[in-house]
Amino acid sequence: MSVDVGHGHFSRIMFTVKAGYTNQIEMRSGIDQVREFFADVTNFAELMPGISQIHLDASGVAHWKIQAEIPLVGKMLQKFAVELAENSNERIEWSPVASETGNLLRYSADFLEKAKDLTIVHFSQMVELRRKNARDLHYLAGLAGESLISHEMTKRITEMIKVFIDRAKERLEK
Repeated sequence: MSVDVGHGHFSRIMFTVKAGYTNQIEMRSGIDQVREFFADVTNFAELMPGISQIHLDASGVAHWKIQAEIPLVGKMLQKFAVELAENSNERIEWSPVASETGNLLRYSADFLEKAKDLTIVHFSQMVELRRKNARDLHYLAGLAGESLISHEMTKRITEMIKVFIDRAKERLEK
């Protein structure tokens, strides 16, 4: 349980679950093709298990629906709204929209051309779920606790991203 202390008293108590994945991937493909692939959010919806939908609205906000099976808790379906925070030749980053306070998703990909057809991608994805109390997340979340749910979510996200990376390599390394 996270506790924010302010002015000598407990100002609020939050139930916070965090999960993340960071890795460096070598892709046998040109930097432009790799960058274009990671810039297209539909590739995530198509190739990453657990992503039930990604919808890009008229203002450029990507709405992700992610479902994960968490031991002791069961299936959780969460929605995330992210916007493009950086879109340069070296980096793509999507961050939570400014108004989002409960479901935070951030992912980034940094690109480095190692050789003509060899690109290094530093990929990172972080998820944070914040609720006033555990039951707001799932009725069994309080029993499982923040650290167990965070640990299990990290395992699930790692599995999801490894499948995504394998599928991305199949598509890009033709």
